Amino acid sequence: MSDQASQSRARASFAQQLAQRVRTKLAQGVTNLTSGSGPTLDYSSPPGDPGLFGPDAVCWKVHADFTSMMAGGISALLLQALHPLALAGVWDHSTFRIDILGRLRRTATFIAGTTYGNRHDALALIERVRLIHLGVTGTALDGTPYRASDPSLLTWVHVAEVSSFMAAYLRYVNPALPEAEQDRYFAETASIAAQLGAPDVPRTRAAIDAYLLAMQPQLLASERTREVVKVLMNAQPPSALMRPAGTLMRHAGIDLLPDWAQTMLGFARFARLRHALVQPGVKTVAPVMRWALVNGVSKRARRRVAAGSHD
Repeated sequence: MSDQASQSRARASFAQQLAQRVRTKLAQGVTNLTSGSGPTLDYSSPPGDPGLFGPDAVCWKVHADFTSMMAGGISALLLQALHPLALAGVWDHSTFRIDILGRLRRTATFIAGTTYGNRHDALALIERVRLIHLGVTGTALDGTPYRASDPSLLTWVHVAEVSSFMAAYLRYVNPALPEAEQDRYFAETASIAAQLGAPDVPRTRAAIDAYLLAMQPQLLASERTREVVKVLMNAQPPSALMRPAGTLMRHAGIDLLPDWAQTMLGFARFARLRHALVQPGVKTVAPVMRWALVNGVSKRARRRVAAGSHD
């Protein structure tokens, strides 16, 4: 073998090893950002178990893209903070001031587990959250009593989440998703809200839009809201490698908010500039994240379901 061929092979081997190290570091950064709070779930077994939805469900597609789900999750938290009673529950019963990433992790675990987990784990997650909600009660600043198990509050939290996830998916993954498929997504995810105690959540694109419009008079950007926004905007991922992406995701979350919500939260001033900068940034980062997550949750779940067909 010539020296030139040997050097070429050595360079190729080094490049492969470097790429693998980068992929591993990125995957670890994602894992640290989205897991670590709550139960550890096994997405790879038992073979053939489709979970609550199965791989043909629209939610399996929408929830599979890490980058759009992160942007959507941040957008959902910002939107949720505009509801005084939902915010009161977070303010009184969570450690968001010192552990906002823990809240993100718990939300990520619940969404991933109920979407891709086996049936036993998914139902156990729902029951765990339902029981936690029963203990979240109190009185808002204006004297209004609240309870996290209230169907109206569960509906608000649910709609804020699924509308934000769909907005992110349409913007960054598949803008051409037909409305009928969007309706399927909202109907699928409504079943989770129903099991938590909110049986009458909107189940179509049109119903989601009408609900958000009808809710606007009940929403408020208070000092507490601004404090939650400040904490969220200053949060830093534990992995230094993920911090630039984390900053981008925060601004992408703001950009996904409806115009009226951006105005209420004080983000309208630089909305056009943010929109112009964020979209190309996310579209650059997204393929890197997909490459890094070669063994992500959705892929493991698909292999689990497929394994049952060989028995």
